Amino acid sequence: MMNRLRVTPGPVLTLAVLWLTTRALMLWLLVHGGAPLLGGGSVTREVWRLYFHWYGVLAHGSFPVHDTLWQYPPGAGAVLLAPGLLPGLTYFEAFVALTLAVDALTALALLRAGTRPGRSLLGAALWTGGLPLLLHMPLARYDVQVTALAVLSLLASARFPRAGGVLGALGALVKVWPALVLLGTPRGRPTRTAWAWGAWAGVACLAVLAALFTHPLSFLREQGGRGVQIESLGGTALNLARHFGWPGRVRYQYGAMEMTGPHVHAVATASLTLTAVAFGLLVLWRVRARHWSAATPYDAALSAVLLFTVTSRVISPQYMIWLIGLAAVCLTSRHTGQRPVAVLILLASALSTLAFPMHYREVIDGSWTGCLLMLSRNGLLTAAAVLSFVRLWRSTRPPVGNSAPRTQPRPGPDRLPERVLTTS
Repeated sequence: MMNRLRVTPGPVLTLAVLWLTTRALMLWLLVHGGAPLLGGGSVTREVWRLYFHWYGVLAHGSFPVHDTLWQYPPGAGAVLLAPGLLPGLTYFEAFVALTLAVDALTALALLRAGTRPGRSLLGAALWTGGLPLLLHMPLARYDVQVTALAVLSLLASARFPRAGGVLGALGALVKVWPALVLLGTPRGRPTRTAWAWGAWAGVACLAVLAALFTHPLSFLREQGGRGVQIESLGGTALNLARHFGWPGRVRYQYGAMEMTGPHVHAVATASLTLTAVAFGLLVLWRVRARHWSAATPYDAALSAVLLFTVTSRVISPQYMIWLIGLAAVCLTSRHTGQRPVAVLILLASALSTLAFPMHYREVIDGSWTGCLLMLSRNGLLTAAAVLSFVRLWRSTRPPVGNSAPRTQPRPGPDRLPERVLTTS
């Protein structure tokens, strides 16, 4: 313990200073978000107009009904109501304050995980330095809160499967995708415990929300109507097709800029099909995986979310927050195979910022600049998804020519027990 304390103060202090400096810069950008290069106020408008409107509806005991913009599970209501608990602040100020607090909590959790024997501080560094690549946008979306639940779920699962399952379920109630972080739990008792507690926690919380608010499932009606967003892979292809005579246009609907015109429905169907294929690949991996390391649950979570992201009809800029958070968890373990994937995610995040908010008009107009930006960003994400899954698959397969389980080393600080590492 004393050796660890002598080694870590320098890096820990550096990370603390980096967090304070970058978050101060993000706040400065938030204050000056009305500048044309920063989106002309479009980034912050989501909070003070849309979130605040939903807050008023939720405060009267009902989830939004017949609102095409409300496409989120009922747990999102609790996040949007939370700013009202801070007295003396406007809704916008309270929302940003809570987001910064959750951001700091996430950084501390990654820092604590990284200071354990056999672990790495790269995860905390990635979160601290990677999030500002998205400028001030993370402070004006509630995806930091969702990502925090996913990060805490993964970090807790190794020692406390029950807590990991509960946190994953809470995240899924807010924005669905955190349910994927439970995909890589080791077979046997850890999986049964985490999944069972997650299921019961999800049902219990949903029942509480249904008792406190009316229309808790109203989001399902609006979610099904979403089309092809211009920032998705399909949207990028259609935007490029405009340069070659495709007559489609961009229209604001369902809370996003979406493509309209011939063949859009076919592209949307293809995206859903690819999502189903991605799910099938993940199930196949789960069935055929034989070796778990301490990093396998982390790597599986990142790979799953990447696959579902690139096949989605919607790849909003805030999706990058999810990927940065999950990549950070992977990098807390020295056994992860996702380091090159993390680099690709950082590059994609920087390009995502160039597209939104800095050159979003170019993306909407489908200019060559906008198309190339989105093609580059989505190309990096696709490469990251493929590389992530390939590395995950290889890391959990037995050595070539040896179908018998490998003899695993004795459990160490960054290793799971042998009965968890080797499965049949």
